[in-house]
Amino acid sequence: MLETPAKSASKITNQFMSFVDGKFVDIDGAQSIDNINPADGSVVGKTYLMTAEQCEAAIQGALKAFESWRMVPAPKRAKIFAKFQLILEERKEELARALTEEEGKRYPEALGEVQKAINIVEFMVGEGRRFGGRTIPSEMENTLAYTVRQPLGVVGLITPWNFPVAIPVWKMLPALIAGNTAVFKPATNTTKTACMLAEMLNDAGLPPGVLQLTIGRGSSVGETIVHHPKVMALSFTGSNPVGQKLYQDGAARGIKVQCEMGGKNPIVVLDDADVDLAVEATAQGAFGSTGQRCTATSRAIVTEAIADEFVKKLVARAKTIRIGNGMDADTDMGPIVDDGQMQSVVEGVEKAKADSRCGQLLLGGERAMTPPLDKGTFFPPTIFDHVDPDSFLAQEELFGPVLAVIRVKDFEEAIKAANNVAYGLSSSVYTKNTDLVFRFLDLIETGITHVNSPTMGGEAQLPFGGVKATGVGAREMGTEGVEFFTELKTVYIDYTGQKREGNLY
Repeated sequence: MLETPAKSASKITNQFMSFVDGKFVDIDGAQSIDNINPADGSVVGKTYLMTAEQCEAAIQGALKAFESWRMVPAPKRAKIFAKFQLILEERKEELARALTEEEGKRYPEALGEVQKAINIVEFMVGEGRRFGGRTIPSEMENTLAYTVRQPLGVVGLITPWNFPVAIPVWKMLPALIAGNTAVFKPATNTTKTACMLAEMLNDAGLPPGVLQLTIGRGSSVGETIVHHPKVMALSFTGSNPVGQKLYQDGAARGIKVQCEMGGKNPIVVLDDADVDLAVEATAQGAFGSTGQRCTATSRAIVTEAIADEFVKKLVARAKTIRIGNGMDADTDMGPIVDDGQMQSVVEGVEKAKADSRCGQLLLGGERAMTPPLDKGTFFPPTIFDHVDPDSFLAQEELFGPVLAVIRVKDFEEAIKAANNVAYGLSSSVYTKNTDLVFRFLDLIETGITHVNSPTMGGEAQLPFGGVKATGVGAREMGTEGVEFFTELKTVYIDYTGQKREGNLY
């Protein structure tokens, strides 16, 4: 195991509970579920579930806190988050270990996720001093016209298990910097990291009630947040069925809704590509984080002239990937997050095996059951070749280490296949042809695209999000992340001291 002593220890041990009005809630009589380490099936701790009535009280607390929090100048709000950044940096290793323990990703990947969160906080702290509107010339004499951004009120943040540190941070920080208060519902299988984030924000000096951590089931806590008349915006990352329903519910109430959902991200490899570079990018994108990224590479669209070489090298590369406990230094890929997600991946692969349009299984395809892997939820790198672009495997997200290789004749067929899905989050193209690069950038239907680099990743200062079925509402991160959590007000100040004549529109 890697030795990574923390500089400062959290008080959170093995009981994970909601954090409301500045303190962890009483767990007496609360329903609990086990938080399971997917690498070995051991119990990380107990997660205590909040009731709908307790969630209602948390929302009321956030509503009360909003009245004072909104009046704190944005630069002063930002100072609290600057302290939060320092705490994240000090406890980085400890938080990363907790992330690996409950979610399963390799410790180096967990460290990378925590660093991503630190980068987001650093950028958003700066937004506290950039927060504002514009001064715009008025048509009328002696009139000052300008815009100002104001907070919405209480906002709901619903986050998934696959990035349990970075995604909450990139939702929380812009919401709170903008002067809102937030009700944060994490996934119930990654509650230790959620509790640690709440604890760190409290240690940084965030006033009670500004962030309410509400741990519970979607059918109770989630539904309470989504339908509450005092929740003025919703930011969600997760599955398409849940996100689409949430978007409908929010639209019915006339509130702002932001949903980041599925992806079926292609890497396009053209005739003149550096094949070795493309193979490495594909392996990283398809099997890094066990394929459990919304930006993971799930389709490799390769021109026929180089497809045999590409596939041969990719299979050889995938065979070198060692699966195991994410805290082991020699592990290249960790486990699937839990039994439910494992079952989903297994069912998807079995369906692909039974469908001739899904091509030929070249590698993997069965749950790893040799000791000690049988104690965890491990699925090996899996590659299908000669996949029909209209098949199930080419169209539906499995959210695991499964790659579909689609062979095409030329650039035109490649771009057609790349766009032939409901989703549109991320993409990548490998070529040395500048003309084809810019044609690809013009034609690809994704919110994020890369040239000669993998499909994954995003930087704190840049907007993140997708098109088509992947995303609805405004982008996350960057300046756009703050804008979603505000309302724009236009102000006219007339200093003529006289009655206006004529048409004032």
